[in-house]
Amino acid sequence: MNIHPTAIVDPQAELDSSVDVGPYVIIEKGVKIGSDTRIKPHSIITGPTTIGSGNVIGPFATVGAPPQDLKYKGEDTRLIIGDNNQIREYVSIHRGTVTGSGITTVGSGNLLMGYVHIAHDCVVGNHTILANGATLAGHVQVEDHAIIGGLVAIHQFTRIGAYSYIGGMSGISKDVPPFIIVSGTRKNMRVSGINKVGLRRHGFDNETLKKLDRAYKIIFMSPDLLLKDALKQVTAEIVGCEPVDKLTDFFRTSKHGVIRTIESSD
Repeated sequence: MNIHPTAIVDPQAELDSSVDVGPYVIIEKGVKIGSDTRIKPHSIITGPTTIGSGNVIGPFATVGAPPQDLKYKGEDTRLIIGDNNQIREYVSIHRGTVTGSGITTVGSGNLLMGYVHIAHDCVVGNHTILANGATLAGHVQVEDHAIIGGLVAIHQFTRIGAYSYIGGMSGISKDVPPFIIVSGTRKNMRVSGINKVGLRRHGFDNETLKKLDRAYKIIFMSPDLLLKDALKQVTAEIVGCEPVDKLTDFFRTSKHGVIRTIESSD
């Protein structure tokens, strides 16, 4: 184990022998860190927090801090982080609350760029990208492969669908559908199409893209159809396509509404 002499590591913290701890790092009790994880200078890790293998935690990051919730009274809540994440400089990730799930979760293979904030009780999936300054309020769910642009602010309890793309400086107060590109302000949010570039990069074939594009036109570009009728039409017309089923199920299970307004052609 390579621990810089200026670092402060609580004797009750559990670090794998291959962990690298940089100058002026503080690691408190209740922290568990897996193999080949590197902790850069001046970062602070508090617990209870479990961090997997192969992670890089950048300078001045704050990982596992108590939630910013006035109802929190010091209860034993947790943060769990998976493997091979890049958590860059000044990122902050907070533990859960007892009024939520009690756990904040970050999966594996994620890139959290500088100044990203993940609040209490959030669930971030795998292989997501959160660009500089993106902010998740409490209880937000981000599904796999989603990309969230710089300076995006996401309202509490919102869901961000898999493979979606949110343009920079957007304000999100409704659920973002999977596979879709969105951008805009909270009062003027727009959908601009299927995230075809991102989907192709992840191996989606042309036939699946055509089916998703057809589903998109029915759901988002049929102003005369009520949402429930649009979803019925998609289900009847496009059978046996898992991504399309995921898209329609996302609408049906939303508790706070889903962004549906399309981008103006003006």
